Amino acid sequence: MSSWHAPAKTMAETLYVLYESSLGYGLFDVEEFEEIGSEESTVQAAVNDLAKFGKICKLKAFVPFRSAQDALENINAVSEGIVHDLLKSFLETNMPKVKSSKKAKFQIGVSDFRIGQQIKDDMGLPCIHTGVVPELIRGIRLHFAKMNKSINDTNIEKAQLGLGHSYSRSKVKFNVHRSDNMIIQAIGLLDQLDKDVNTFSMRIKEWYSYHFPELMKVVVDNYQFAKCAQLIKRRSSIKPDYLEKLEAIVMDSAKAQQVIDLAKQSMGMEVSDIDLINIDAFSTRVVALAEYRKSLHSYLVDKMTLVAPNLGALIGEQVGARLISHAGSLTNLAKYPASTVQILGAEKALFRALKTKSNTPKYGLIFHSTFIGRAGAKNKGRISRYLANKASIASRIDCFSENPSKAFGEVLREQVEERLEFYETGKTPRKNLDVMRGVIDSEAAKNPEASKKRKAEDDAGEKKKKKSKKGEKEKGEKENGDSAPKKSKKEKKEKKSKKEKK
Repeated sequence: MSSWHAPAKTMAETLYVLYESSLGYGLFDVEEFEEIGSEESTVQAAVNDLAKFGKICKLKAFVPFRSAQDALENINAVSEGIVHDLLKSFLETNMPKVKSSKKAKFQIGVSDFRIGQQIKDDMGLPCIHTGVVPELIRGIRLHFAKMNKSINDTNIEKAQLGLGHSYSRSKVKFNVHRSDNMIIQAIGLLDQLDKDVNTFSMRIKEWYSYHFPELMKVVVDNYQFAKCAQLIKRRSSIKPDYLEKLEAIVMDSAKAQQVIDLAKQSMGMEVSDIDLINIDAFSTRVVALAEYRKSLHSYLVDKMTLVAPNLGALIGEQVGARLISHAGSLTNLAKYPASTVQILGAEKALFRALKTKSNTPKYGLIFHSTFIGRAGAKNKGRISRYLANKASIASRIDCFSENPSKAFGEVLREQVEERLEFYETGKTPRKNLDVMRGVIDSEAAKNPEASKKRKAEDDAGEKKKKKSKKGEKEKGEKENGDSAPKKSKKEKKEKKSKKEKK
């Protein structure tokens, strides 16, 4: 990340330091800045001594926060690099007015370069965050209560504690509503449950098959087998009225009748009552685990609909959740390029291919998407690359949009379908620009206020760009302005002389 600052001696004669405390904003005037600016060690030595530091740095102005909520809003704005209205009015009141930051004979020392850059862009005030500024802010933080007579140490401690709690609570609250941590935990538990249910189902099949071996050939599904074992228990006790219950489990009347018929002529061994009790208890536990797995899957689908609806609509909730889990967070996934998303989950194969100089993998976790299975052998790599591109777009929309919906994800899914059709039949798909414009227009029709706000922001950004381009153009004309007029005068004289000769 590039830092921005200018040397103090060449750019400024006076230094002011902006300090954001838990009680309000403070502005400090640094005495003899030209002398101490080059001697950072002098400031470091004076920081611990209030008498020495008080001669270097003096309080110029202080504005308190009106309430705890106001303090939280201002600190949130500072942490995000935004100039709050209170800070803006405070600086406008207490700082000299300048036409441009280059002509100013002062600088403002700030703790974070982002807020300094924003102050410079919004108000035209030059800011600095390096050099002697961090040491000055450290000294102000240490002696703030003694330098400001309107407050004391007790007030500062209470304000810091309250603001710290409310700031942390607001961040945690934000995390809960838009967090992907729950998705990461849910998909991890879901994968673990799949393994456990499969392992336990194989165990119950092997165990119960000593008593009723023919059931395993008729009822193949693990969950259905465990439910049948839980219902039948001892095969000699099976009755004709079990037909409806078995039909409800296996969803097939012929299979249910076959189970009853096989139970009467089974080759299995007889088991004791204690063995049957344990088999029944274990099958009940397997059924409960399988049912919990279903409820967990529905929870994951609901959570994906809230956090990453477009990614879930495009690639499926489970595959989308695995991508988020592997990346570490939705923000990390949004930062990845499409090429990384494509091979996410196949890192071992990638590094092995690079080491042996063989072909790199075509897909990672996105292989589990239905699109890859539907594509032909020749087109699997092409469709995986296209799908990774769309998944990257969907994750960015989910991460950075204020009100995410499934609209973009559904349209992106249609585009992947069209691409599959193009590979098979050669039918030309729609252009991405036209598709995205259609979705944006439909979303704008649903929420006109948000679209107006977005349009105003875009217009402001375009005006700012035009203004900066105009400034650069004028600057270039000024730099090249000495030679241009002379050439034009010479050309005019030459033209006049030619006309006179003619």
